[in-house]
Amino acid sequence: MNKNLLLREKSYPKDPGVYFFKDADNVILYIGKAKNLKNRILSYFSSNEEKVIDLLQQATDIEVITTHNEIEALFLEAQLIKKHQPPFNRLLKAGNPFVYIFISDEKVPTISMVRAKKKKGEYFGPFLTKTDASNVIYYLKKRFQLSICGKKIELGCLQYHINICAGSCRPDFDENFYKIRLQIARQILQHEYRQALDFLASEIKISNQDLNFERSQHLTMYHQHLAAIIETLQTLKTTKYTNITTFNADTQNTSNIDILSTLKKRLSLKKIPYTIDCFDISHMQSQSIVGSCVRFLDGKPDKKNFRHFIIKSIIEQNDYAALAEIVTRRYRKVENYPDLIIIDGGKGQLNATKHLAGPAEIISLAKREETIFFTDDRLPIILDIQKSSDRLILEIRDYAHHFAVSFHRKKQKLTPQ
Repeated sequence: MNKNLLLREKSYPKDPGVYFFKDADNVILYIGKAKNLKNRILSYFSSNEEKVIDLLQQATDIEVITTHNEIEALFLEAQLIKKHQPPFNRLLKAGNPFVYIFISDEKVPTISMVRAKKKKGEYFGPFLTKTDASNVIYYLKKRFQLSICGKKIELGCLQYHINICAGSCRPDFDENFYKIRLQIARQILQHEYRQALDFLASEIKISNQDLNFERSQHLTMYHQHLAAIIETLQTLKTTKYTNITTFNADTQNTSNIDILSTLKKRLSLKKIPYTIDCFDISHMQSQSIVGSCVRFLDGKPDKKNFRHFIIKSIIEQNDYAALAEIVTRRYRKVENYPDLIIIDGGKGQLNATKHLAGPAEIISLAKREETIFFTDDRLPIILDIQKSSDRLILEIRDYAHHFAVSFHRKKQKLTPQ
């Protein structure tokens, strides 16, 4: 298991959405959905299920897309599985020891979760874990009032009065309307969203003709909700998922995580650089040498992890030694290392610090022609201001430079003349 996936728990959002397990070659292994992405992802690391352990052994990265709600995540998951055909999702289709959502073949059908196809009815899935299936069932039952309590109570059970039980406990149970709602759930589970909209529109028309305005009002609410979700998904279809992104479902602009995915390719990095540190040195006529380190998390300044340094090991200008000192001081603890380190300078500055990078990848950025240098035999790259990934590198470098300069000026003001 890649422990870095667990250590990155603070970066996982608590929003609903879709998550992706990927291997070292950036291949998507498994796609799932969650009401709370952070809780769902972390639950994998405490699982004893053989298939989950196998997934974690192969996975080297987890990426997410956030959505407005759980049902949007459900729809988006289906679209992306169909597009990417992840191997673990395909394996689920071939086997039986997994979890299904089951709609029974009875006079009053019920919706439930099962582990094997033993009874007559319709099966949807399979799902990797019980949690995945139960979350979907919970949403459908709550949204469309599909629970059957099995009781007989004149005024209805407590669950009926809080709009969860379908009302089969009451003498006036509207079996027909229950089956209409169940049909909507069935079409959602089959990913027949347009058919569900057409079905709802037809039922609304019939209810209006029968002057059943209360039913019509409920159906209209379902229709509006489903239409809004489908509109959101149409927006999402315009986004390329070759590099999976982290963004809100109503965002059409390129996100910072999109840019980081592009940056990974641009610099031929081993993984997406979610955390990037940049080091710079500042001095005045070789005196009062100070250093700075700025950190960007998910493409944004993480100011609580910005650091200033007063150089202690030298008193005269020596950028190589000064950089080596502040890099050493910054990473006294292993958990402090980022995914990528940027050194403000050329090949010499990079050579002076590359042995201090630990598990992080490291590059340098020379101001002259804005050139990127690597630690191996790759040719330098001249940054292109037209590329969003390159602009991000320049932004990070400029942050480090201004942070160092401002600290140096502040220190000069405080120093007696």
